[in-house]
Amino acid sequence: MNYESGSLEGEPLALEGPARDARRRRRWIVIVALVIVALAVSGYVYSSRKGPVHSSVADQAPNVTVVVPGSAPVGRVINATGSLAAKRDMPVGVAGEGGMVTRVLVEPGQWVAAGQVLAIVDRSVQVQTAASLQAQTGVAQSDLVLAQQELERAQQLVGRGFISQADLQRRIATRDAAAARLKVARAAVAEQGARNRRLDIRAPEPGLILTRQVEPGQIISSGSGTLFRMAKGGEMEMQALLAEGDLVNIRVGDAATVTPVGETRSFAGKVWQVSPVIDPKTRQGVVRVQLAYDPALRPGGFASVKLVAGTSSAPQLPQSAIMSDDRGNFVYIVGADDKVVRRDVRLGTVTDRMVAIASGLSGKERVVRSAGAFLNPGQKVAPVLGKIEG
Repeated sequence: MNYESGSLEGEPLALEGPARDARRRRRWIVIVALVIVALAVSGYVYSSRKGPVHSSVADQAPNVTVVVPGSAPVGRVINATGSLAAKRDMPVGVAGEGGMVTRVLVEPGQWVAAGQVLAIVDRSVQVQTAASLQAQTGVAQSDLVLAQQELERAQQLVGRGFISQADLQRRIATRDAAAARLKVARAAVAEQGARNRRLDIRAPEPGLILTRQVEPGQIISSGSGTLFRMAKGGEMEMQALLAEGDLVNIRVGDAATVTPVGETRSFAGKVWQVSPVIDPKTRQGVVRVQLAYDPALRPGGFASVKLVAGTSSAPQLPQSAIMSDDRGNFVYIVGADDKVVRRDVRLGTVTDRMVAIASGLSGKERVVRSAGAFLNPGQKVAPVLGKIEG
């Protein structure tokens, strides 16, 4: 009894292990089947939304912005330094015999007209001399009047036989001599007047007073040197030093932009003279840039200049399109097959925004505007036409 009961109760215990394993296997089979069905359904849904699984390579190509640079006028910019000066620096000194300066009528920075008196020299002695000469002119005038009257009386008497022909000739000579003395006296007065006028220091041309080197009470003469310096018409210039290699590219009339030291402003000008000689020691020549007057343009000051040496047509690109490596500068262009191609270029004028391409491009290519560092030659891209922006 006990045996049978034990057998009946022990049987389920003996079958428990295999049954549990079978149940586990069935559970895993169901799970795997459900996963396979889920994947199949997901793939179907994805395919129905996105199209065929096997998409083309072009659909996967990255979008790349390209620009067509074309061709535009570009000037070659040459940078140089030099000094500011008056275009026509006019020294003004003593034209007459000089003397003691009594008054100085102008200051540096003042505009003057042609012939305007800059300084007055004492002329007390010269005034007395002029008065004496003027009196002598009066005497000569009286002598001439008397000689003329005597000649007229002699001409009336010679016909009556009271005066000989010889006496008449003498009176004619006396009259002519008196007339000559009057002319000499008048010339002496005019000469003294001119001398007196030259005592004043006058501006030879209209312009701007730059310096004053004379004061009242100073004794001046023809050896005193420069008393004033003037800029004729107030015109200024910059004298830029250029290497001989750059000098040959500059022409009269070329545009220039001058920036004095310490100034935030720049001043437009143009080349009005190119030095015909080269300094054999420095191998440099001088280019003179004409400038309109401005108080900021002080003669003797230092300045920099950008000279535009002529213009030519060339493609221009933003700086983001230019790349470089050990082989030099290059850009990426997109060919007709939408594949990236490297193109070596030589740079021309570089500005803050744009770079002129001296050689390597015709201007009709589709050039990658930016992000070229992330591309490789031969790579397929989807080009998007953009604008040229620096």
